[in-house]
Amino acid sequence: MSDLAEVLNWRSPELSACLTRGLGTFGVPEPMTLDEWAAKHFYLSKESSYVEQAWEAWPFQRAIMACISNNDIREVDFMKSARVGYTKMLLAAIAYFIEHKRRNQALWQPTDGDSDEFVKTELETMLRDVKVMRKAFPSHMSRNKDNTLLQKKFLGCLLHTRGGKAARSYRRISVDNALLDELDAFDSDIEKEGDPITLAAKRVEGATFPKLVAGSTPGLKGFSLIEARFILADARFQFAIPCPDCGDFHALTWGGKDETHGFKWLDNDPDSVRHLCPHCGSMIDQGQYLAAAPAGRWQNEDASVTIDHAGVFRNASGAVISALRHIAFHVWTAYSPLVTWATLVREFINAHNKAQEGDITSLKTFTNTTLGRTWELDVEKTDSEQLKQRAEPYKLGSVPHGCVRLLAGADTQPNRIEIYVWGYGRGCEKWLIDFRICYGNPDQDEVWADVAEYLFETKFRHASGQELKIHGTAIDSGGHNTHAVYAFCAANAARRVFAVKGRSGKEKHIKDGATKVDIDWRGRIRKHGALLWQVGTNLAKDLIYGRLQITRPGPGYIHFSKELPDEFFKQMAGEIRAERITASGTESRWSAIRKRVEAWDCTVYAVWLETHFELAKKTAKWWDQLEEEVQPSMADLFAEPLSITEPAEPTRAVETQKITAPAKPAAPTQQRGASRFASDSWSNRGFKR
Repeated sequence: MSDLAEVLNWRSPELSACLTRGLGTFGVPEPMTLDEWAAKHFYLSKESSYVEQAWEAWPFQRAIMACISNNDIREVDFMKSARVGYTKMLLAAIAYFIEHKRRNQALWQPTDGDSDEFVKTELETMLRDVKVMRKAFPSHMSRNKDNTLLQKKFLGCLLHTRGGKAARSYRRISVDNALLDELDAFDSDIEKEGDPITLAAKRVEGATFPKLVAGSTPGLKGFSLIEARFILADARFQFAIPCPDCGDFHALTWGGKDETHGFKWLDNDPDSVRHLCPHCGSMIDQGQYLAAAPAGRWQNEDASVTIDHAGVFRNASGAVISALRHIAFHVWTAYSPLVTWATLVREFINAHNKAQEGDITSLKTFTNTTLGRTWELDVEKTDSEQLKQRAEPYKLGSVPHGCVRLLAGADTQPNRIEIYVWGYGRGCEKWLIDFRICYGNPDQDEVWADVAEYLFETKFRHASGQELKIHGTAIDSGGHNTHAVYAFCAANAARRVFAVKGRSGKEKHIKDGATKVDIDWRGRIRKHGALLWQVGTNLAKDLIYGRLQITRPGPGYIHFSKELPDEFFKQMAGEIRAERITASGTESRWSAIRKRVEAWDCTVYAVWLETHFELAKKTAKWWDQLEEEVQPSMADLFAEPLSITEPAEPTRAVETQKITAPAKPAAPTQQRGASRFASDSWSNRGFKR
């Protein structure tokens, strides 16, 4: 009996662990929302967070997470600004559906590179630091087919991670959850097979509990994929807080100068910012908002449907109702406790001031990344007659007072090179100083000799009596003479001559990067090739258009001389911003409405130079020093007047003829250097017709 007792009382920890694991597959997990699961298990890794710590959801995040985990809700869209924690909520959702729900998932990023970066910096650090994930992912930190950049195999489920540019990335995948991050960065038509949302939705059609989650910072009005999703939702929600004074709920809004709600501040003092309640008119500061946020709720436009922190839907009377199948949230930076309201006001004031000078890029960025709203570009076309009417009586070839730096943009054509010289002053106020057309085939050395003579030897007389030379030049390398441009720019790099090429569509900056060019104009490999600079043409043209709307001389204003021919003004108004059908869908781009727009293009290259030399960032002290060098306090009392008598007709009829004539003109009679056109020998050279 003693032997039998010993057998009956036998205990084995190993056997107990095996039985627990085996029987665990038949168990039912404790009911838990994503918000509850994250509060218990989720962790912020040091590589991808401001502070390494356990997750603590902000008040506005809790309902979003609860809705993502609600089986009755099929589609959740999130139109957002930056700095509101969407990436962390998405990461927590992935972990929750792996460990708690054991559901197959697919996550698409805009490109393969974005996907790989997300896996390395976000996903893998989360799998390392969230302890509960170690049981769900035995292959963590091991090299095998179950742990790759494209797929990770967990206990009972799979996670696919893909870039979203290729249609094949959406094929042969059957999942329960389809997740898309930064939706507006995707192509609107994936290789002509459809938009990314439609392709991703096909992957969850057969699931028992299909789920599609998409989030993004919005882009351009009318072309934003996330805004289109936001509009299509059954209901659109904003986070509302109870007013400390009247108790009525209201969302945080930016408002406006004449609006009876939103942010208000005194003069230009960001620290005085308060939020105006639309119900009672009381003003609250950020501290009062943070205190009221835990009692907040999500509500639709008319507050007829609300969502509490637990994700419970209610009607206007407070009764619980069924969850909607497709919902959308909008949240912007003001809700984040990590950013002060005063900082947001400073960002806006800075962007607004730049917009007044014609630079709308900062205001666009503020609208997209701070307000979480689409940018609506109010651009149609420039009127050539209006530009002509604002022309001023100063001589071409002369430099007016206030203009202290000369930059040149050049455009190559099959039978000529056109050069436009722009003068810059404080605040990027600019003047069209001169133009020159050097006729001849750009593949021949003689025409480049004329270009070099004009760019490097011409001296322009300033109103102070000083003489200025062109400080820098940007030459378009597109067209049929690319290698000739490369050779000239490489040979004159020390004289600040740059080869440029326009890049429209997906550009991120006016100065949109550079690449080394290793082949010379005769096709031979060069050890030290020219540097080709990419120009964000849409952004540069937006900047020019914005400046043309400035009506008073000062920062950003553009001056024109009355000596300029009509053709110049027509070319400056020769493009409009319009929708175009591209391989990646419909996009808004600047498009030509006439054949010749060389003056407009050369102005774009001058703006690139302005950006390259960072003239907009120069300090007042820098401008003071340059102005003292160029136009000292004591001007030249014997300087010849530089204005022309009004009304004045263009005095250089030959030049007017040349800028308008598309074919080879008659040879000019002036000596070299006397005209802004080429030398007398230009007509003896061959050129393409």
